[in-house]
Amino acid sequence: MGRTQVKLFPGGAVGATALTPRTGHESILRRQAAREPAARTYARALPIVPVRARGLTIEGADGRRYLDCLSGAGTLALGHNHPVVLEAVRKVLDSGAPLNALDLATPAKDAFLTELYRTLPSGLAERARVRFCGPAGSEAVGTAYALVRAATGRSGLLAFTGTGLGTTGRTLDGTSADTPDTWVARLPYPQDYRCPFGVGGEHGADLAARWTESILDDPGPRGPLPAGMIVEPVQSEGGVVPAPHTWLRRMRQLTADRSIPLIVDEIQTGVGRTGAFWAVEHSGVTPDVMVLSKAIGGSLPLAVVVYRDDLDTGEAGAPVGTFPGNQLAMAAGTATLAHVRENALADRAATLGERMLGQLRTLAGEFACVGDVRGRGLMIGVELVDPEAEGDAGFSGAPVAAEGGVEASMMPRSGRHPLPAAPELAAAVQQECLRRGLIVGLGGRHASVVQLLPPLTLTDEQASAVLDRLADAVRAAARCRGGGPAAAP
Repeated sequence: MGRTQVKLFPGGAVGATALTPRTGHESILRRQAAREPAARTYARALPIVPVRARGLTIEGADGRRYLDCLSGAGTLALGHNHPVVLEAVRKVLDSGAPLNALDLATPAKDAFLTELYRTLPSGLAERARVRFCGPAGSEAVGTAYALVRAATGRSGLLAFTGTGLGTTGRTLDGTSADTPDTWVARLPYPQDYRCPFGVGGEHGADLAARWTESILDDPGPRGPLPAGMIVEPVQSEGGVVPAPHTWLRRMRQLTADRSIPLIVDEIQTGVGRTGAFWAVEHSGVTPDVMVLSKAIGGSLPLAVVVYRDDLDTGEAGAPVGTFPGNQLAMAAGTATLAHVRENALADRAATLGERMLGQLRTLAGEFACVGDVRGRGLMIGVELVDPEAEGDAGFSGAPVAAEGGVEASMMPRSGRHPLPAAPELAAAVQQECLRRGLIVGLGGRHASVVQLLPPLTLTDEQASAVLDRLADAVRAAARCRGGGPAAAP
């Protein structure tokens, strides 16, 4: 009683009981911990209370500022509160248009579809249909699966190790013998550092493709062929692992030859993120189905499935959910798609991303705990490993015979034996980043990969600041946990 409340920021109080920025910040976090489940994800690792945001920057209730390289898990292609997005949302609000129109035709939906068609891969755009569904990526995956099942009359889905299918994937993976028509088979996904065959490079990709071909031609008790194959051009939650171009083209050929619809998951890779408008375009592949979410809503919830018209069964009354008609998301998405296209932000992401990857790879030479640096465009992963442990048990260390009897390399193309993942070290790096005002995500094997997903509007100066803070955080975490410099400093 008798104490004067103060505003945390000019223009409005953040909390009714806050006395100072620090106490307001802490009390909000305490209430969250008391009211929300222990299964919180980002909130547990990132104990901040955002109250303002613009572009790359978030301002917390405690007055601290952060550079946000999580970007709503890739949702914010243009960063926070970009002017073109805000203007588009205000126009809808001021127009008096309905905010939810189910699956009815509206001017906002028509504009969104027109802009989306402008960006689609040419081989798909001429024959594309678009199905709106619930706003989450997992709902889009489920919708795509239902679509190919209905179109082919078959069941089952081919996916790959490390692929994140969201709650849909967990549901399908967990089906019992009583429901054999909803199975998922996971096949080897090629990569260099943790090649499933211990060789990496083109030979590792070839072995992965041959494995897939053998499964397709001898599927065993599952049935003759699956309803579809789903692949990420760059695995996101799997640890930022780009698919080799030759391998992805092989997957396209294998599926086309067997009339298996190829579903490409562009939920996180789309809208310029990887240096092309759609990541599948790097490989010159035209899929039968594309699953889109995150950035297509311009920071608001939206998901669609784009598919070839001959897969459209015309099934009347197919479930679309309650929220396929989010008019604000469609307006924000239209503005985002147009801004990325008109300003060539995908090209910008390719150039800046390659520069950032080059600079980050110096960390692998400086610190033994940095096992690998990889990515495509502004989708970057830094994998933390335990340099004191033995090599990865998944790496055989035995020579693998290549075609013609030529012995393949015993090591991945990176030239370094893969070491065991270091999730505790990765978590420490994330916390050191936060102390330095940098927000990053974690993913990959045992959450040991530090992920950078900055907005496509990132400037050169901001990129330098991000890299400096990340490098400093790696140094601090490594020295505290014995994974310090590879050579004496």
